[in-house]
Amino acid sequence: MRVALVQLSVNDDPIENLPITIGMIESAAASGARFVLTPECTNALSSNRAHQSAVFHHQDDDPTLVALRATAKRLSIWLLIGSLGLKTKDADGRFANRSFLIDPQGEICASYDKIHMFDVTVSDTEIYRESAGYRPGTRAVVAETDFGRVGMTVCYDVRFPHLHRRLAKAGAQILCVPAAFNHITGAAHWEVLLRARAIETGCFVLAPAQTGFHPEPRSGGKGRKTFGHSLVIAPWGEIVADAGTEPGVTLADIDLDMVEKARARVPSLSHDREFDGP
Repeated sequence: MRVALVQLSVNDDPIENLPITIGMIESAAASGARFVLTPECTNALSSNRAHQSAVFHHQDDDPTLVALRATAKRLSIWLLIGSLGLKTKDADGRFANRSFLIDPQGEICASYDKIHMFDVTVSDTEIYRESAGYRPGTRAVVAETDFGRVGMTVCYDVRFPHLHRRLAKAGAQILCVPAAFNHITGAAHWEVLLRARAIETGCFVLAPAQTGFHPEPRSGGKGRKTFGHSLVIAPWGEIVADAGTEPGVTLADIDLDMVEKARARVPSLSHDREFDGP
């Protein structure tokens, strides 16, 4: 099966970002991709909560979701929308960072709210408090498709191996890790974390990423940098495809028979043991 990772460099305007995203999805489908994946924050990246409130929508009327569902139906493809910033009805006004799996009829097959929030101090000038603007999800998701079972995660989730192991033990053959990974932590940790999750679970890992500098011309923010290097990783840990740092589409052919072969060689998913302490 041919898959495609869409590597974006979005700004803070969902309306401006949307046609670029659709164009890349169309290019991927024209190249034979049956499953196309976009990164985290597909609609926009902004650090300004007032601006987010102005441009984000609730799920039922989000224009990016409506357009991308129509695109999946028109192209008859499976589409993972890595995530969208969406309004919720939470009393504290926090948003959802929500990933969607869309089927070839344009229907929402599954959705997943990012569980682990990126609350870190990377450096004196790189400080993130994702939980201040987004509320964490509480439910892990494995989705059934006509080509296999897909485990859904988002970005910072990659640092929590127990989540991915649980998805694999629930039947996932593919783990999706759409991201807007920080350029500093990305250079140090992105590849090794993704390869580790593939090796530990015997899954294919598909990780579409944001890349480059993301300006905030409409919200007045300083912008941010992301690492790029969207990756396709095989169940034995090999890198099948690396998108580098430019926006664009990266194609890869994957064979899900490799999942069972890797797990047969090292059946660690069946070797869990109870233990005491600490």
